[in-house]
Amino acid sequence: MIYRFIKNNHAENHYQVIPEVSSEGLLIYSSIKKIKTGRIESIDLLRGTVMIIMAIDHVRDYFHNSAFLYNPEDLNHTNVILFFTRWITHFCAPVFVFLAGISAYLYGTNKTKKELSLFLFTRGLWLVFAELFILSLFRTFNPSYHFFNLQVIWVIGISMIFLSAMIYMKRGLLLVTSLLLIASHNLLDNVHVTGNNIPAFLWALLHKTGFFTFGHITFHVHYPAIPWMGIIAIGYCCGSLFNHEYEPEKRRTILLSLGVVATALFIILRYINIYGDSSPWSAQNSFAFTILSFLNVSKYPPSLLYILMTLGPALIFLALTEKPLNAFTKKITVFGRVPMFYYLLHILLIHLFALIAAVISGYKWSDMVLTTMINRSPALKGYGFNLLTVYLVWVALIFILYPFCKRFDDYKRTHRSGQWWLSYL
Repeated sequence: MIYRFIKNNHAENHYQVIPEVSSEGLLIYSSIKKIKTGRIESIDLLRGTVMIIMAIDHVRDYFHNSAFLYNPEDLNHTNVILFFTRWITHFCAPVFVFLAGISAYLYGTNKTKKELSLFLFTRGLWLVFAELFILSLFRTFNPSYHFFNLQVIWVIGISMIFLSAMIYMKRGLLLVTSLLLIASHNLLDNVHVTGNNIPAFLWALLHKTGFFTFGHITFHVHYPAIPWMGIIAIGYCCGSLFNHEYEPEKRRTILLSLGVVATALFIILRYINIYGDSSPWSAQNSFAFTILSFLNVSKYPPSLLYILMTLGPALIFLALTEKPLNAFTKKITVFGRVPMFYYLLHILLIHLFALIAAVISGYKWSDMVLTTMINRSPALKGYGFNLLTVYLVWVALIFILYPFCKRFDDYKRTHRSGQWWLSYL
């Protein structure tokens, strides 16, 4: 029997065993074997999937008429389709932060701790800068910077800065610390620092969301840091599972087991309604809305139950998708390989499309130059479209983004060794 090994160009981290015809004329088939190479396709696939999902929530913010009236998770006003349009996007931020931790570990496999720490620190500073001065401009189109919304890019940056120090901890201590940050931060829910002052602002940065105005500048702390630092650290601890020397079957078994346990733990803790979320569920007027109440966990800050509900299925996804890509999944991974480029561009395009839609609807273009969140802007009262329009804009956005992301991905692949700045996008 004769075997010929060739590189599978459609699956960067696989070799394929190609059957040859033996002297007896028999075809010999074999399996695909995992080997050491560059990127992990299941990670890119998961990241790309949640990035596509994420965009619908941002389109909804800028286009849906109800975004100006009520929260889509408000059970007194929402409907099932609108609720799940928002709920499905809950998976995005935890997956981003968790995968950032895994990627940090993989990046450090051929670096010293000092080199990895410096990279995480500088990339964290870059992400905080990008949130404050690039994304704030894209979200508001207002170069006077009256309003800063501290969202997921900010918290990934802050988490990376903390992780740059945490990687020096012993692995067991880092694992315990990350689990404590995730599991125990809800004990702080009843700790309040009130007022529009620096102590209250600092506490919000750590645990409590809120709006703070200092002079002519307003900060909306949307993503407090403590639980997200736990998520990135637990991702870093899980990064060793994706080491090229790790047995693939063992990795898949561990990921699947962890995912099932996390999801089951969410269901159990949520059912008993004792700990893990500041908003208990309750029976509603219909079975469907009782399910919505059960799933309606707190994101700001992310509760223990929110983290279990989102990361559990994400781990299962990673376990089940570690296989060669097909034509469809290859396109999704393009988005997952250029996450920062995608994020910046999609925010810019959504706001630009919304400005055009506002002008067509009879508003002035200047009404889309914001000094607050779009759904709080008094100049846009009455603006917005139905949910079908939101979905159509979302689909169009993804198709428009793809060629830009594909071209940038190709550029990264061919220039990575000589362009240090590509590691920051």
